[in-house]
Formats: sequence, structure tokens, C-alpha cells
Amino acid sequence: MSAETLIQAAQSLCDEIAGLDFAPPVAYVYNPLIYAHAGYEAYLRRYGNGRKRVVFLGMNPGPFGMAQTGVPFGDVKMVRDWMGIEAPIGKPPKEHPKRPIDGFACKQSEVSGTRLWGAAAERYGTPEAFFKDHFVLNYCPLVFMEASGANRTPDKLPVSERTPLFEACDRHLARAIADLEPEWVVGVGAFAQARAKAALAGMPVKIGRVLHPSPASPAANRGWAQAAAKELEAQGICLVR
Repeated sequence: MSAETLIQAAQSLCDEIAGLDFAPPVAYVYNPLIYAHAGYEAYLRRYGNGRKRVVFLGMNPGPFGMAQTGVPFGDVKMVRDWMGIEAPIGKPPKEHPKRPIDGFACKQSEVSGTRLWGAAAERYGTPEAFFKDHFVLNYCPLVFMEASGANRTPDKLPVSERTPLFEACDRHLARAIADLEPEWVVGVGAFAQARAKAALAGMPVKIGRVLHPSPASPAANRGWAQAAAKELEAQGICLVR
């Protein structure tokens, strides 16, 4: 139950997926675990120690969130001003001109991150209070973009590409969950829930789900925090204060 174990697991994941190739329409692939590793490691070292009762699992980095800060759902203001994390961020080897990596200088808000972390801040006040019993991870570390700059989610990859990627991500998730020992893993959206069920089959953990906070979701736009709280309560997932 240590941040060092999670850091080692992330490095192993990077090593496993380093040789994977992705064909068009994927034109750009960013791995923030490499160029933004300082942000991710700061997040793990500060908040990843000890057992967590609930782990929330996202799909993959957003272009203005983890892609910029290295932190899952990592909207710059939430990471810097609420979590107290700021770190030097590098650049991916091949950068889309419409999706530059500006790190903590990024001015664009990550709506999913402001909703998720904003709800945590509203309920718990301090990050220490939230992270005492909860944690947030992403299933896949990679950002996929088409030539236009449009985001391409991992579930849209062809089977030949996603199979080795998902196998590596499954192993990483199982290793992280074995270390964190949560009672619940809650998929943020249907994809994350499905991958958690596949990767953690046979492990002593319960799998839940909450609505994804993306602005692409009409339901999330009608009040994500309230909807997520109701979903958690309906599944018997009580978020302690």
C-alpha cells in the first residue's frame, strides 16, 4: 500500500505498451505517464499511500486534463489550487498543433475534471479528507487523436490494436488494485466499469459505476455531482466523510 508500488506499476505499463503501433485514423498518441511523469508521481506520492476504500476508474486522459498535468481528470486549477500539485511537464515526441501540451500553463479547463474534483472538494473540503479513503486512476494512459485533432477513445480502436493494449492495462489495474485493497472499484462510465470487471475478475473487490462527467453527456450537464451521488447511494456505495 505504497506510492512506490504504484509508480513501479506505471513504469511497467509504460514498458509493456512502448512498442505498440496504432494505424489511421489514429495519427497522434500521447503518453503522459512519460512526458508528464513528474505530475503523476507527485500525485501518487502525495495521495497514493495507504489502503483506499473506494477507487474511481476513468477511461483515459482528457486533452486538457491528465494530458496536461499527469493527474487523472487533472484540470489545471483543481490539481494546482486544490491538490497543491504543480510539476514540470514535458512534451510528447509528436505533438498535434491543435492539441499542444502546455502543462500547468494550459488555460483550457477540463470539464470532466472540474466536475469530478469539484464534487470531491465540495463534499470533503480538503484533498487529504477525500484521499484518506478514496483514490482516482485511469484505465488506459494513452491519448489518441485523429489527424483533425479529434479525440479517439480506446474502445474505438480495432480489435488487433486494443487487445494487446487492454491486456497490459488489465495487468496494471489488477496490480494497482491489489496494492490499494479497496472494497469498491467504481467505473466512471460504462467502459471503465466493463474493463474493471474483466481485469479484476476473481479479486475480492466489488465493481460499481457512476455517470461520466463529460459535457458530451446530457445527463451530466443537468447536475453531475447530484446524479453521481444518487447512483452511488443506489448501489450501496457510501462515501464516508
